[in-house]
Amino acid sequence: MNFEAWIIFVSFWALFVTTPGPNALNCITVALHYGFNTALFCVLAILTQASLFLTLSAFGITALIAASPLAFDLFKWLGAGFLIYLGLRGWISAAQPVAAQKPDHRKIYVKAFMIATINPKSIAGYLAAFSQFVQPDIPIWAQMGTIFPTALCLTTCSYLCYCAIGAKLGQAAINAVFSTNLRRIMALFFVFYGVLLGSSQMGKGV
Repeated sequence: MNFEAWIIFVSFWALFVTTPGPNALNCITVALHYGFNTALFCVLAILTQASLFLTLSAFGITALIAASPLAFDLFKWLGAGFLIYLGLRGWISAAQPVAAQKPDHRKIYVKAFMIATINPKSIAGYLAAFSQFVQPDIPIWAQMGTIFPTALCLTTCSYLCYCAIGAKLGQAAINAVFSTNLRRIMALFFVFYGVLLGSSQMGKGV
């Protein structure tokens, strides 16, 4: 990958990972509830998913999934249902105090990984990255030496920023009414993304 192609890839990937979507919303929500440090488990889960999908893309597996309407639709509806479920559960539990709850880091990680994985936008995004930026006349793993660290660095920076936003919102939620309403707004956004994902082939964010 030459320098010009790398700059274009950086621009594409920065837009891909900074567009607000379920991953960003989950980082904000966890940081809002439990603070910045706990939300880092969300970032770790997203990076795990990114590493997995980059590797699968190199082997062409995500292209195979995206080429199958049945598999793509299955991912779409599973993702939509899961996000709506998270939103409804968040709305119901919004009035419950969270300060006394000890965060389960394993559950936070698994939940974030599932949110990142079931979004069909991820498959489409990784497929687009490889179809547009990988050069067929150069060995794929030689190009991965550039693509892998670039993608992971940009992904890390993006979601660290979302975690910081959530932590700041959590610090601002100084009274119970404001905190409850803010958490309900975040829950509604999960439902919104679920409906959006279910009503279109691709969500608006990742």
